Amino acid sequence: MKNPSDSIRFETRVQLKEVMRRNPTTIQIDESVARAAMAMCRDEVGSCIVLRDNLPVGIVTEEDINCKVVAKDLKPGAVRVSEVMSTPLITVRSDKTVRDAAYMMIKNHVRRLPVVDEKNLVIGIVTVRDILTVSTEINELMTDLIEINRMEEVDVGMCSRCGTMSDDLRRTDNVMLCPSCREEELLQ
Repeated sequence: MKNPSDSIRFETRVQLKEVMRRNPTTIQIDESVARAAMAMCRDEVGSCIVLRDNLPVGIVTEEDINCKVVAKDLKPGAVRVSEVMSTPLITVRSDKTVRDAAYMMIKNHVRRLPVVDEKNLVIGIVTVRDILTVSTEINELMTDLIEINRMEEVDVGMCSRCGTMSDDLRRTDNVMLCPSCREEELLQ
């Protein structure tokens, strides 16, 4: 027998190009950490993608700067991003889905993925926060759809309030109530 929930299927495989942030902050490999920090502050982001000949080779994050420069009391203007960047750089193609990107992040223990085109040029970036935002929105939509379907739902079972068996339970304020308890609820 077919499960009723199988009759309504929602496609939740959102394309990465729909949620990525375009024009991410980048910096050339020979620039200083101070310039990377300035670029991150200017763009209000937590990372810079490091480029060599316009191709991504690494990423510098706030954590890299804090742990590899500040904590060692080094002068940011004297340290090159090539000395502190995280490599190898893990990238994702724009034709992948949000789900694909999330699996890559989990597998590689990263929180940011530069998005590249077919020529390996950086066209965007996706972060854990971006994925969580999309996931939350999809979950909220699905919850609302489930609730709409439950409003007309009639169940057999035990009333959540009085404990009696009923073949006419209905969801009221997130609990299943028999006709008597629903009536009492209306009078209150």
